[in-house]
Amino acid sequence: MDLAAALKSNNIEVVFAGLGPFPADDKVAEASRVGKLVWLDAPLDWTVENEEAVAEVPRLIADLARREQADLLHLNLPSQAAGMETNLPIAVVCHSCVVTWFAAVRGSQVPQGWQWQYRLNQEGFACADAVIAPSRSHARAMEAAYGTIGNLQVVHNASALEASDELKQDFVLAAGRWWDDGKNGAVLDKAAAMTRWTVAAAGATTGPNGQTTRFRHADYRGELSHERMSALTRQAAIVASPSLYEPFGLAALEAARTGAALVLSDIPTYREIWGGAALFAERHRSDAFADAFNTLADDPQLRAAFGRKARARSAGFSVEAQAEAMCSIYSGMCARGFSTAAE
Repeated sequence: MDLAAALKSNNIEVVFAGLGPFPADDKVAEASRVGKLVWLDAPLDWTVENEEAVAEVPRLIADLARREQADLLHLNLPSQAAGMETNLPIAVVCHSCVVTWFAAVRGSQVPQGWQWQYRLNQEGFACADAVIAPSRSHARAMEAAYGTIGNLQVVHNASALEASDELKQDFVLAAGRWWDDGKNGAVLDKAAAMTRWTVAAAGATTGPNGQTTRFRHADYRGELSHERMSALTRQAAIVASPSLYEPFGLAALEAARTGAALVLSDIPTYREIWGGAALFAERHRSDAFADAFNTLADDPQLRAAFGRKARARSAGFSVEAQAEAMCSIYSGMCARGFSTAAE
């Protein structure tokens, strides 16, 4: 949404093609303020059990692009490009995928029953005129999983959230899809039992395929709207992410914008983006997270220093920079130019 809004301000129109469960009214309104929203009757690849369930997705997207007279396709799942019949240039952004998730979370290859995900994604990369990863770390993970990927480039994600100086409150906040093992909610929950401050957790605990998790020690706040989540983030003195797998990590970026001190799992992505501006904890050790929380809770000056470092680092991930990078890629793919320069 943030990228699309930045493109809109530079006279680039966006049509959103949505897949999966239909969004809530507030999400529909958010998208409609930025561009045209069209919901397709098709699933997301990671929610289904076989290749046939997503076989029609490339055609549905290509047909929509023809009806809307689009100049290019910007796809957010590699599988959506697999076998697509279109004359339009295709940019594929791999925000995450099942194959790299298994490598990071399970330490294994994708199971035999999901090998079709590997094949479709690899075919999608081959069909794309440009492949984009949201971090150098994820780009390396992609090539470790799939082999060399042609036209692979890195464009960091961004946030339009305004920097905040709101008075901080004494609690730790973490947000995520907690039903996803990659978010490492169990480690956070155990850390909460050893932390002197309240550790609040926000986000879904039940997944689309019946996955569930439960918090026993953390103060679970439920699944919150973007506005309520932003308000809570502005209040939190410490924001944590214990993720095992994070191709970028928007929650950490939004927290940094508010000047929160960050405690992050020691994974390559977070080291790449937040090295020197956050405290890191070994991803499988709840005691390491609790020690970091307590260290910051007990030292207001250290906490404030890390908050300032995080905010300063976050300034480099602006939507303007993201839009400029994407427009450069778009222009390299198309006969016409895309620019963020004022007209």
